[in-house]
Amino acid sequence: MTDSELQKLKYPIGQFECPSTIFPHHIEGWLSILEHFPNRLENLVIHLSENQLNTVYRPDGWTVRQVIHHLADSHHHSYARFKWALTEDKPVIKAYFEDKWANLFDSKSAPIEMSIQHLKAVHAKLVYLLKGLQAEDYSRSFIHPETQKEIFLNYNVGMYAWHSNHHYSHIEELIKRNNW
Repeated sequence: MTDSELQKLKYPIGQFECPSTIFPHHIEGWLSILEHFPNRLENLVIHLSENQLNTVYRPDGWTVRQVIHHLADSHHHSYARFKWALTEDKPVIKAYFEDKWANLFDSKSAPIEMSIQHLKAVHAKLVYLLKGLQAEDYSRSFIHPETQKEIFLNYNVGMYAWHSNHHYSHIEELIKRNNW
């Protein structure tokens, strides 16, 4: 496999490109993605067999099951990060080792329904929260400890909409390649 082919498997929709100026219509579009993502994901994976769920989407990648559990873990963290940024002044958030989490027993073996239901709850709460914010709230931020970068909430909404579509595409492309 060439580097180009591997990059396409890693980033089937490309990397996140945030507009230099984030307008309300960007936020609205991203919120729509977040609102509908759990049901879209469920519809994509509901018919997959245990064997298919345990298939990696790319060489040295995670299985479909691990991706689904990762989404629940990651978006759970994101929800907490939004709350911290809305209630504290530029808090330093807690990072986590997503690769290590994805290799824990539950991520490798738990039924995907657990994480689908978790995503439905987290996304419902997150979208409800974000739709209730004032425009100035989106300029609040947190500090990521690994990069020491200030992450603004308006950017983070876009990042998690992208993250949803990014991993959805991993699974969707695997399904297409294998004619499942």
